[in-house]
Amino acid sequence: MQFEGIYVPVITPFADDFSIDEKAYADVIDRTINAGMQGIIVGGTTGEYYAMTKEERVRTMEISREVTQGRVPLITGVGALRTEDAEEYAREAERVGADCLLLGAPYYACPTSLELMRHCLSVERQTDLPIMLYNFPDRTNAPMDEEFLERVSQRPNFCAIKESSGDINRLHLLARHYPHIQLCVGMDDQALEFFAWGARSWVAGASNFLPKEHYALYHACVVEKDFDKGRRIMTALLPLMKALEQGGKFVQSIKFGCELQGMYAGPVRKPLRGLTKEMRREFQVVVETVQTTIASILAESK
Repeated sequence: MQFEGIYVPVITPFADDFSIDEKAYADVIDRTINAGMQGIIVGGTTGEYYAMTKEERVRTMEISREVTQGRVPLITGVGALRTEDAEEYAREAERVGADCLLLGAPYYACPTSLELMRHCLSVERQTDLPIMLYNFPDRTNAPMDEEFLERVSQRPNFCAIKESSGDINRLHLLARHYPHIQLCVGMDDQALEFFAWGARSWVAGASNFLPKEHYALYHACVVEKDFDKGRRIMTALLPLMKALEQGGKFVQSIKFGCELQGMYAGPVRKPLRGLTKEMRREFQVVVETVQTTIASILAESK
């Protein structure tokens, strides 16, 4: 499987009673596809998978396949604390017709490199689907190190990695020594650097509500190879990325950003809480500034 473009880890809209609003969820996916995005990811942290039951996670897979209907690739997150649960999610993903799996390290358990390798191989053996690895050691304390990469890279199903360590040396390592594993932007504020080192895809949470602006950076760097333009767009995006990471309010901010664009997002599930009024005001200013600035850059290049 070849990864090209922006892959949106879609939010999960909840009703006031915190149940999944299935119609709103389908609308989010349909709107994302109609915005021209190249792929959909369900079961990611942006979608609050960690706060769902097994049945709910499987249901989101089913809804997403019903809506996508093959229009864009569907990637399903199968991460779980227990290997057995991750295996089950992988089988369910294949059953509903997913195109690819997204697989990270189990959180809290802190497996060794060998243990993590065995976990991922156990999941891989459940299906014939391609797998995008997800390296986010700040959340798992289990980095996908060189020993891990040497072992899993021998299996062709492990075809890509969403690299979210924030370590620029990891980017260099992957680009130079593991070119057969497709590199996917997983650290938003390093997107320009990823594209410079050959990445051709980006899993971008904020593309839920600013798809055009995120695609603009991808198009400038990957399609047009115009990194001067790319730097200007990246400069405009950086305040947004900073705002998203401040105060541990990433998911809340993504959902509020969706509301600003007229989408129903609903509340976040416990233990998270929504943004304060002041946070919402500040974030709205950032979003509007990003939209205005990038629109101006794009208008100049026509």
